[in-house]
Amino acid sequence: MIRTSPVIARLDQGESAYGLLNSVPSPLLCEMIALAGYHFVILDMEHLLRSGDELMHCLRACESAGISPWLRVPEVDTKLIGRALDAGAEAIVLPRVESAEEVARAVEAAFFPPLGRRGITGGRVTGFGRLPLPQYIELANRARPIVPMIESAAGLRALPEILRLPGIGMVLEGALDLALDLQLGPDATHPRVWEALQEMASHCTAAGIPFCANPRTSEQHQHWQARGIRSYLAGEDRGLLNSALKARLASLQIAH
Repeated sequence: MIRTSPVIARLDQGESAYGLLNSVPSPLLCEMIALAGYHFVILDMEHLLRSGDELMHCLRACESAGISPWLRVPEVDTKLIGRALDAGAEAIVLPRVESAEEVARAVEAAFFPPLGRRGITGGRVTGFGRLPLPQYIELANRARPIVPMIESAAGLRALPEILRLPGIGMVLEGALDLALDLQLGPDATHPRVWEALQEMASHCTAAGIPFCANPRTSEQHQHWQARGIRSYLAGEDRGLLNSALKARLASLQIAH
């Protein structure tokens, strides 16, 4: 059933929030991420083929384990955004946004009239009718469920205008794709990329919108902490699992 986002509430109260990108589709893994202490998990549909049933199992696993389920959609698909929110996703992550118009369409898809054009259902987000529709609409229209990702020079140029839109809960950086867009190759720590990330953070701070950093080094993490950044993406589960598996094997091989 719909609720005020615990992640946004934490940030509003001056606390920190930590998330992880889920690239290994598994309800069990969602539970593990929750019980490891993360506050939100981003279920990825941009780079993965996921069925509706599998997504629903992951959403339920997140809800039962107490972690906020966010969904990264492949594009601004107004019907998909509405269905995802109806299913229980707490936020919609928009990859590679490059204009305020794109984000405005997502906002329109997320809000009910008069703020948007979202169609209504009395399904699981209302507790199958337990929450009266007028109260449900009020709660949904007070939410900030849209999370743009800035992953290109065009997106960075559009960011000040994007930040003036309603319903933006957070902005995520995409340093690796940004590096590719800047013709720097897959170098997420390139100085030009780092400079762009600072500009992103400054725009977000000026607008009062949380900026979510994805530190690639301990020095980057220390820098963001010193800047007062309180929302962090800890990378993706696939990379963390792969590194842990290889490190464990290497430790056993060294023992011989």
